[in-house]
Amino acid sequence: MAIIEVSGLHKAYAGKKAVDGVSFDVEEGEIFGILGPNGAGKTTTVECVEGLRRPDGGSVRVAGYDPVTDRDSVTRILGAQLQESDLQPKITVSEALELYAACYPDPVDWRALAERLGLTDKLRTRFAKLSGGQKQRLSIALALVGKPDIVVLDELTTGLDPRARRDTWRLIQDIRDSGVTVLLVTHFMEEAQRLCDRIALIDKGRITALDTPSGLIGRTAGSTAISFTPSAPLEVQLLAELPSVASVTHKDGRIVVNGTDETVHAVLSLLAGRGISARQLRVTEATLDDAYLDLTGPDA
Repeated sequence: MAIIEVSGLHKAYAGKKAVDGVSFDVEEGEIFGILGPNGAGKTTTVECVEGLRRPDGGSVRVAGYDPVTDRDSVTRILGAQLQESDLQPKITVSEALELYAACYPDPVDWRALAERLGLTDKLRTRFAKLSGGQKQRLSIALALVGKPDIVVLDELTTGLDPRARRDTWRLIQDIRDSGVTVLLVTHFMEEAQRLCDRIALIDKGRITALDTPSGLIGRTAGSTAISFTPSAPLEVQLLAELPSVASVTHKDGRIVVNGTDETVHAVLSLLAGRGISARQLRVTEATLDDAYLDLTGPDA
């Protein structure tokens, strides 16, 4: 069941289109990713979902509510971590949580929430003294304190070191496992591939693809690559004629064949039939990076 419905969304600034006909649904209980290059229209799209921007055209519904005309209803069920936000430098973690909790009629226990997010020992710490990872944890806590059904996380892990980023990924998975629907905006391919159930790829204000991570990867020209050095001369043309081959390159005696899993089996069978060994054999799967490059423009 769709809990977020976006249909034909349009938004322009000073005559320049930022979002140009975007449509997608987010199912209840999933992590839905919005992926794309900087300036693609990702943040404008989610700001329309949050009710922070009024669309120029199209419609947005959050659990059946219009985020603009039914703002109070949407506010009660949707929590948000904005791409750019800050708190007063001297406010402590506990003061921020208590303040935000006071804005809701039935908030969660913010002390328990702080413990869940590893902030208990930082409750008396001022915001300015928190590390980047701790600030991100606090932003998640503030987004969750109102007990939302949906949480929007916009570029949550930008600027974090690899360890802090992976810790944050586990938190996002925990949030979804607790029953909260997650709308995740990111430009990190690994993050989207690891976390998201489905991904909308936005480029230049339009959705260029919408699928599961594996579905997007499967659209690449060669979702699997096999590379090797043949033990004896081999006609490259024979490889190019094998099933599902997308491309064959040959450089300095090493051959790379891009295709599918079926291609890998066909290559190995061809080599075995000719008594040729595949030295330094490597088989690699395509990633979301490969799909992203295939599905976005050259300037992305």
